[in-house]
Amino acid sequence: MPDVPVLAPAQGSAGAEASATGKRRTPWLPIIIGVVVLLGGLGSALVLMHVFGSSAKASQAKSHEPSGPPLYLALDPPFVVNFQADQLVRFLQVSVEVMSRDPKTLDLMKSNDPVLRNDLLILLANQKYTVLATPEGKQQLRADALATIRKDVTQAGGDPKRVEAVYFTSFVMQ
Repeated sequence: MPDVPVLAPAQGSAGAEASATGKRRTPWLPIIIGVVVLLGGLGSALVLMHVFGSSAKASQAKSHEPSGPPLYLALDPPFVVNFQADQLVRFLQVSVEVMSRDPKTLDLMKSNDPVLRNDLLILLANQKYTVLATPEGKQQLRADALATIRKDVTQAGGDPKRVEAVYFTSFVMQ
């Protein structure tokens, strides 16, 4: 068989392979530093959100916490109004008590009693007999009375949120 010449690898191609693998090496140090910085920033953000989120929740809880025992103010004498119902004149007599936990708010309502009584009389006189005959109608009237009293407290310079509830301690319709 004839001799077939075999080509030997050139020295330059071995150097090219080494430089090619050198270009493929990934620079791990900048990637590791970037990941550490990213995780540190993420951790800091989570800690800050937890700290500020819990303090905001605590302040909201404190603002809605009752700050003492309930105090009641009776709006005496009872309210008496007449209104039309089925072409008959009907009468409504209601005793009202207001609940708050703030003595200053109760004092403010006492000093503005004529305004409260006026607005509640107007509210009561504009009711329908058929509506007030239902439990839902009475509950709606309580809600409307609470809104009226809160409006009057606001106009007098008080905090309407301090007026927590209105109760009818007597409710007579004829």
